Amino acid sequence: MHPAPVYSVTQVKIHYGYFIMCVEPFNAQPTEGEREVWNQVNSVLQDSESILSGLQAYKGAGQEIRDAIQNPSDFMLQERAWNSVCPLVIKLKKFYSFSLRLEEALQSLLECLTCPPFTPTQHLEREQALAKQFAEILHFTLRFDELKMRIPAIQNDFSYYRRTISRNRINNMNLDIENEVNNEMANRMSLFYAEATPMLKTLSNATTNFVTENKTLPLENTTDCLSTMASVCKVMLETPEYSSRFSSEDTVLFCMRVMVGVIILYDHVHPNGAFNKSSKIDMKGCIKVLKEQPADNVEGLLNALK
Repeated sequence: MHPAPVYSVTQVKIHYGYFIMCVEPFNAQPTEGEREVWNQVNSVLQDSESILSGLQAYKGAGQEIRDAIQNPSDFMLQERAWNSVCPLVIKLKKFYSFSLRLEEALQSLLECLTCPPFTPTQHLEREQALAKQFAEILHFTLRFDELKMRIPAIQNDFSYYRRTISRNRINNMNLDIENEVNNEMANRMSLFYAEATPMLKTLSNATTNFVTENKTLPLENTTDCLSTMASVCKVMLETPEYSSRFSSEDTVLFCMRVMVGVIILYDHVHPNGAFNKSSKIDMKGCIKVLKEQPADNVEGLLNALK
């Protein structure tokens, strides 16, 4: 796993006006006004790489579960399957709990990047450190979901865990795990992992809730922030003047993931969605940019937009 690239915000010409942003490696330092929120979000982002490493290393208990199911009267195999699944369920709870922290971080950033009297453009210029964190959250989210989609063992393991708990087939055998993952937590985790892209779904819901809870804030403050970021990413990817500055393929992937992430958030929160003709996002242009990249790099991103 490569660490997420880090970027500053500078000028870029966009099709709908003269706006602002180009990527170059840079540690955007928070201003005094940003620092409190930046510290809160940074404490979450610091754990993101370990979450991704844990997910990437997830092997599952498929063989142990199959052996237990095929030999229901063999107590040793039942015990082996159960003892294999329990640590995995604790790990799955850790991933789920991180999604709740990420949700809170995103809402804090949205509050800062959309509040009056500044426009989205002005916010992205003024609060570069927070804009960078917003992009890093989206980058992490798409990476997590890309990995999760390739690990069917997650749902198989968790289903076995829930079946075993509910039927109480294994008596007095590490059932204190229910203190860690009680029925209510298990229900929430089931809904989370049932999603094809659970982290993105969490952020989409967080964005929708943010708009709903801030009724005095014009919707355009949020949608314009998202559409601006999408347009910036598209221009950086399609314009040789800017894309030639990308230091590695990781930088290109970062930009594509952020673009797709903000498109999906926009699609959830805007009444007409991102694909409507009235959308401020050039969807044809964004998809064209993605399709010009190597297929292996963009398959998951294109699927996320369907």
